[in-house]
Parts: sequence; structure tokens; C-alpha cells
Amino acid sequence: MEFSRDIRSISRLVSEARAVLETGFPQLWVRGEISNLAQPGSGHVYFSLKDAGAQVRCALWRSKRQRLAFGLANGQQVLARAQVSLYEPRGEFQLLIEHLEPDGEGALRLAFEQLKQRLAAEGLFEAALKRPLPPFPRQVGLITSPSGAAVRDLITVLGRRFPALPVLIYPAQVQGESAPESLIAALELANVRAECDVLILARGGGSLEDLNAFNDERLARAIRASGIPVVSGVGHEIDFTIADLVADQRAATPSAAAEQVAPSGAHLRERVATLSNRLIAAQRRRLDAARQRLNASRRHLSLLHPSARLQQQAQRLDRAEWRLRTLIANRISEARRRLQPLVERLERQAPAHRIERAHWRLEALARRLHRAQYELLTHRRERLWRAVAGLEARSPLGTLSRGYAILTRLPEGEIVRDPAQVAPGDRLQIRVAGGRIEAVARPSAPALD
Repeated sequence: MEFSRDIRSISRLVSEARAVLETGFPQLWVRGEISNLAQPGSGHVYFSLKDAGAQVRCALWRSKRQRLAFGLANGQQVLARAQVSLYEPRGEFQLLIEHLEPDGEGALRLAFEQLKQRLAAEGLFEAALKRPLPPFPRQVGLITSPSGAAVRDLITVLGRRFPALPVLIYPAQVQGESAPESLIAALELANVRAECDVLILARGGGSLEDLNAFNDERLARAIRASGIPVVSGVGHEIDFTIADLVADQRAATPSAAAEQVAPSGAHLRERVATLSNRLIAAQRRRLDAARQRLNASRRHLSLLHPSARLQQQAQRLDRAEWRLRTLIANRISEARRRLQPLVERLERQAPAHRIERAHWRLEALARRLHRAQYELLTHRRERLWRAVAGLEARSPLGTLSRGYAILTRLPEGEIVRDPAQVAPGDRLQIRVAGGRIEAVARPSAPALD
């Protein structure tokens, strides 16, 4: 028996996979870091969202980008609401971004998680340490701001549920740098005075930074050390603090904390309220399921709409534009790289450079000639002085300067070296260092025996 084979083309397979992804996943929120950011001339934006373990490609259409109130940059931490999809031409998994917002609470969130883990390791959150609330408290203490909306909600709810229940307010700051110390002081005062059977620690909703006073380690230890049971009613239902974890009971809101503490006047009314809440929750679940089916049908229809194909073609055109720009830039870079050596060679052969090099050589030769002339003159001057010194050493004038004289006979100028050369009456010239002296020779006196 032969079975017919349903052979799919690649295009059909990718299209069906895209339909499964887009209909199987509702819109969801993701957190990540922007990388590979590209903003082509079409106005669309393409980037990746990554964390320490993975990354996914994202597309933000121009119509969605125009609604952003901040600029995008690589390395930016963001929260994104997106639709899971598939880029058919490349079979690439991607997210179609519907909304982006900065993720600015990362540092406080990290500190919260680290403190939470450390206190949990110490056992401060153990269920065995949590005390039950009194079913009919004699007096309720409120640790909160006396001027905030939370205290009004607490008093209103307590009065509605059990009008005869006395309420005592311990004023405290619930926001700011000094808020933890103020809350601790109010908690310790309530324990010292011991006027209440149960305490409600409360404030209204706010950002993680606004609620940071309730994430203080000292406050957590003070709550755990309290001798009076503590109910935490901080922020809205989605807000969660360290005080909520360490308290004996946690309420989603200040009003919910009041409802947990105050006894009800009629059990039937509570039962009706419970059934009503269950009915509302069931109706909400049914409405949510119907809404999800409706959204899936809308997304399936959007796949058949021409705008979806146009978006795919626009994305393909953007990718082609990237490749063309990259190719042109690479070719220009290669041409510049080949041209640079030619430009350098041409500059070296330019007449101005050759003249300049010849000028440098001429200046160098002139300096060498001047130095050689100076050295030659110095050498010749030294030889001359040595010769002069030698001549002076051999000159008769040098001898005359030591007191000697030269005797010559006039007019011949014959030097007299022996007395026999002179006769009486001969004219003589005596040369000394200071000049000449003329004299006449006389007969010598006879020698005495």
C-alpha cells in the first residue's frame, strides 16, 4: 500500500513555521542588551537583544520607532514588548518589537536579589518563624506615614470591616534615606509600649527606588525581632520587598493588609465575596482565553495581509542595501590602499623635495668645509708657534737678553772672537740686548809679573 507524501517546498515550510511561531506565542516582554544596532535609510531599526547566554535578532518598524521617547544605542539595557516571528527569506528567528522602554532599575534589583538570597540562607524567611495573627485583635497599630494615602485606605477598610476596632498610628517616614531608621524606631516604640496585638507596616505603591526603604536589612531584622506579629502591606500587588518576605504575613496592598487583620462581621458576606472573586477570576480567565484566541486569529490574518509581505520585502531591501554599502566601502578602501604607495613615491620624486634634499646636503658640506678649514688653521697656527719658539730658542737675541754682548769691528762688521783681531784705534760696535754701543780700542796694559 502506497502512502501519498506531502512534500513541502522550503518557502512553504518556512511560512508555516512562521505561522506556528506567531500564533503559538502571545506578545511577551523580554529584557536584554542592545547590540549590532543598524538604522538604514528606510527608517526601520534592526538590532540584537542579548544576555549572558543567548541573543536574538529584532526588527523595529519605522511606525513603532517614531513613538519612542528615547534614542537607541549599543550596550543599552531595555525592556521590550515583542511578537515572536520568522524572517522567511533567511529562515531566521526574530522578534518584531512593539514597544521599548529603558531598564533603569537593574542595580536596585540586583541588590534586592543579593540581600534576599543572603537572608534566606540565614533562615529569616522560614515559615516556622512566622506567627499567626490574632483572630480578634484588641487594638491595631499602623506604622506608616500619617499624611499618605495608605493610612487613609487602612483606616477606611478597618472601619468598614470592624468599626469597633481601635487603631493607633505610629508615624514614620516611608521614603528617602532616613526612612529605614524612622520605620525601625516606630517598630521598636510599638514593642516597648506593647499597646497593640498586631502591627501593619504599610505604604502606597511606587517604583523600586521609592520602595527601597522596605528592602533595608536592618528593618528586616527588626521585623523578625518584633514581639508583636507584623503584617506587611507595601505598594501594589506586583510590588515585592524584603519586608514582605520577613513579615509574619504579606498583603498585596495596604487595604489588603487591613482586611487580613480586621475580623469580618458576617461570615456569609465573606463567603459571598469569596465566591464572587472566584467567579470574577473564572470570567477573567475565560475572557483572557477568548482574547488570546482572537489575537491569534488576528495575527493569522495579518500573515495574509499585503503589508506583511511588504515588510518582508522592505527587510530584504535593507539587507541588500547593507551588502551594497559594505561592498562599495571595501572597494574604496582597497583603492586607497593601492593609491597610497604611489602618492608617497610621487611626493618623494617631486622637484621641491629634491631641491630640499640638495639644500640639506649643501648645508652639510658647508659645515664640513668650515670645520675642516678651522681645524687646518688651528693645526698650522700651532706649527707656526712651535717654529717661532724654536727660532727664539736659537736666536742670538735670546743670548743677549741674558747679559751677553756681540763685538764687531767697523766698518766691516766682522765679529770679534779673538783679541788678536783688534788693533789699537780700531772702531768697534758692541751689540747688547738694549741696543748698540760704539767704542775705540786702546792699547792693552802690560801684564804685571
